[in-house]
Amino acid sequence: MLRGFPVADPQEPAIDPSTAERRQLDWLSLTQTAPVSPVLQRWRRATSSTLGRWLFARAVCRRAPYFRSIAPEFLELRPALCRVRMQRRRAVENHVGTIHAIAIGNLCELAAGMVTEVTLPPTMRWIPRGMTIEYLKPAETALVATARLDRNEWAGAQSVGVPVTVVDRHGIEVVRAVITMHVTARGEKRSR
Repeated sequence: MLRGFPVADPQEPAIDPSTAERRQLDWLSLTQTAPVSPVLQRWRRATSSTLGRWLFARAVCRRAPYFRSIAPEFLELRPALCRVRMQRRRAVENHVGTIHAIAIGNLCELAAGMVTEVTLPPTMRWIPRGMTIEYLKPAETALVATARLDRNEWAGAQSVGVPVTVVDRHGIEVVRAVITMHVTARGEKRSR
């Protein structure tokens, strides 16, 4: 080894330049070059500060005002993944002092909608079509919803199930949901 650089081992076969180029081209062809959605661009600008993340959440709530009721805090947003937190506060509690089931459903829908928004190509649009939700345990602390959409092939109108898990502050799963999204090409007539 010469000053931190490895010296070629005479017993190792020499690297064929055409193979090296092919490996590089294969690696380049595997990189994601899909256009980034405007929402994801805004999120990436906002993540550098607490104020930016707060302003991002307020902008989402202004676009869809019903989500304001849960005061969401976005923790992570990227294609295929969205994590959103909801604090336990009196405005989202039920009569027994736990977080209301519908508030948790609202959190699930928000996480599923945002992951769908940043995962779909710009030529597609979505709208929630249904929700299946299981309440596994009373929610007594702040909650984090994680929605995943591991899909990159989109063709024509289709229904897509977005799984969401919700855990409490201790990491215990309290809710499991699947939000069904109706996905169509922009400009295509929506059929329900």
